[in-house]
Amino acid sequence: MKKIDSIRKEIDQIDERILEALKERAECAKAIGKEKDKSGDSIYSSSREREILDRLLAKNLKPLRSEDLEMIFQEIFNVCRNVQRKLRIAFLGPEATFTHQLAIKHFGKGSDLLPQKAISDCFVEVEKNRADYGVVPIENSTEGVVNHTLDMFVESDLVICAEREEPISHYLLSASGKIAKVKRVYSHPQALAQCRRYLESHLPNVEIHESRSTADAACQASLDGSAAAIASPLAAKLYHLKIVAPGIEDYEENFTRFLIVGKKSPPPSGKDKTSILLSIKDKVGALNEILGIFKNFEINLTKIESRPTKKKAWEYLFFVDFLGHFKEEKIEKALAELKKVCLSLKVLGSYPKE
Repeated sequence: MKKIDSIRKEIDQIDERILEALKERAECAKAIGKEKDKSGDSIYSSSREREILDRLLAKNLKPLRSEDLEMIFQEIFNVCRNVQRKLRIAFLGPEATFTHQLAIKHFGKGSDLLPQKAISDCFVEVEKNRADYGVVPIENSTEGVVNHTLDMFVESDLVICAEREEPISHYLLSASGKIAKVKRVYSHPQALAQCRRYLESHLPNVEIHESRSTADAACQASLDGSAAAIASPLAAKLYHLKIVAPGIEDYEENFTRFLIVGKKSPPPSGKDKTSILLSIKDKVGALNEILGIFKNFEINLTKIESRPTKKKAWEYLFFVDFLGHFKEEKIEKALAELKKVCLSLKVLGSYPKE
């Protein structure tokens, strides 16, 4: 016990030093906030946060894991941001959805988190200056793109400030916590699709009901003793539900990519991604010509997605993601070449690559 007591005293001293260091960091953040208020710069800088993390992750972290360090410093960033000014964050709600979880993780519980009924509302709140940033889902690794989010970029002047890729784990929740009592299952269509095999295997004869969100499903399950919801652990806590089964998604590698949207793109971080929206001429080889420009400038495309323009039958827009920042010289040149051959081209933002 004497040895343990000695180590604990050492830990107490370390904790005191950590506290003093955190206080110093918060004071520095407060000073930076005052300067940003004078210049009109944004409190939140995804590129600066990415730069700090990359620098620290390059050091020897043992016995810490890289994900441990990221988790710790993400919370430090959140707290220090709120010392400067409490940010208002619009997210696709209601509370206890996976988007809500991501908003808490990325901006912290100390931010003003504003749930919205629709993706379009997240954009409108930022455009009308009722929120500083919006958090919206853009695609899932198993179910594909969220078309409503893509469509909003056609109409909106907001830009992408950051991206986050989060693992999605679905839980079966009910008031009793007993699978034998489940007669109905509620959830969002995407969550139901991601848990199809589990439902077919374990609940083949129950009624399946679609809901507007996983949180709405949890609310329904809290009101009906014979119902269950597919939702998050946060929903279980909020709606006082018990876990029937954890991790019921069909694929372990189930990730959702979220976007942080705002009014200004961050400066280059050195490890960036750019998203653009373009339309091309209706002629043979038009798309091949576009792809050739990326190849000629040795730009790595990470995604290309087509959407109908909704203005003319069989006319399409293309959403393209590629590595690099639009302020880099070769990216600037490539965009200039693209403008010559595209009917329209819109840069949706450059931001640190997750």
